[in-house]
Amino acid sequence: MPRTRTTKKLAQRIDLDYFKRASPLRHWLFLLSVAALALAVLWIAWYGIRKDRRVYSAGSLSTAHAVLTKQCSACHTSTMGFFDEKVSDQKCLACHDGAIHHAAQTFTPSCASCHADHRGAIRLAATSDANCTQCHADLETRGNPTGFVHNIGSFESSHPEFAVLRSGRGDPGTIQLNHYLHLQPNLLRPNGSRVQMTCTDCHRSAVDAAGPWPYGDTKSQAGTPKDLSASGPKNESSIFSASRAYMAPATYAQTCAACHALQFDKRLADAVPHDKPEVIHPFVVARLQAYIAEHPADLRVPRDPTRDLPEKPIPADYRLLTPPQWVAERTAEDEALLWRKTCKQCHTLLLQEGGALPKIAPSNITPRYVPHASFDHSQHGLVDCASCHAAATKSQQSSDVLLPGIATCRSCHHSGVEAAESRCFECHTYHDPAQRKPAHSNFSIAELQGIAR
Repeated sequence: MPRTRTTKKLAQRIDLDYFKRASPLRHWLFLLSVAALALAVLWIAWYGIRKDRRVYSAGSLSTAHAVLTKQCSACHTSTMGFFDEKVSDQKCLACHDGAIHHAAQTFTPSCASCHADHRGAIRLAATSDANCTQCHADLETRGNPTGFVHNIGSFESSHPEFAVLRSGRGDPGTIQLNHYLHLQPNLLRPNGSRVQMTCTDCHRSAVDAAGPWPYGDTKSQAGTPKDLSASGPKNESSIFSASRAYMAPATYAQTCAACHALQFDKRLADAVPHDKPEVIHPFVVARLQAYIAEHPADLRVPRDPTRDLPEKPIPADYRLLTPPQWVAERTAEDEALLWRKTCKQCHTLLLQEGGALPKIAPSNITPRYVPHASFDHSQHGLVDCASCHAAATKSQQSSDVLLPGIATCRSCHHSGVEAAESRCFECHTYHDPAQRKPAHSNFSIAELQGIAR
């Protein structure tokens, strides 16, 4: 039997006017589309009425700038009511009036090229190595050549050895100190006890130095060496002097007085002050004058047989001296002991002719061996001191530079998720910290909170 269905008959079954009839699905899709568009317009309008620019933000600000979230004008320039994407250096310098890196630099990068914000709660100082190597991979300077290495690519590969070790120079300090001897076990103290000294007995941060010292003497008249006083030249180390980053200078009163007493005469319990000979001499004279005034019987000085010289007449059994004569003789004897034995044990003395007081060479203690980098001892507290300063346990000369080499630092600071930070900013800063100025702005708290209009 032939088929009766044709294409024409099948086409007649299709409703060609289906789109003219209302459909619930299409109806709700249309309403939702209109509502979404209306909500978006209202949302933007609401922020516009409140003058809140966060709707246009490219992302969350860094922790340091998070308070400026509602103040786009603090960093961005407004043109025709819209903020420019770029940030001008003038906007940055309005708050951070920082110094440049080096006066002889031939290229000065823009602030935003190194400190890119709107990347979340990041540390803006954590810049990439590329920001540093754009100059230091092939360093060029204006004027006279500098003493810096001209081609550094990264800390791991092309960073040179630290300058103080690379040059091979010795420590300029004149204080005679034997680290090896002081770290020996069972050292004998003047009171007869045995001790085992450690690095922290003498080396502490500026904050920790305020506490008690195991071998110090708070009653000692010793003071901070004059060439290390606060009146010295200001440098980067003075900025961190009140922190735990760097070690405070070891002073006689804090680290030496308990074992190395400065007594000068067996008749007196007093010790001379740890000071210049010009201060010590009148101190000795005054103490001896006070003593002989209370003990006039000592003016009758018996002969010392051990000082008799062969083929010389034997002097009388007793000598009767006047107080000035007695003081002069005792002063000469006591100061000879001080200058030639007690003080000379640690200091470099320049003896003068004709009985003049000696000169003490400046201590020349180096406060910072790496002045162009920053180091924080408090961040390395989990590491034993000798792990980095291994040479200290064997050093017998004060001229030894006991700074760890770059290989020691690279054992922890290298690439990888399980390694310590090794990018340039970890140790170096672009702006000169000594010329750093405090940030300042004119925003009120209400403006920062977006309340003020």
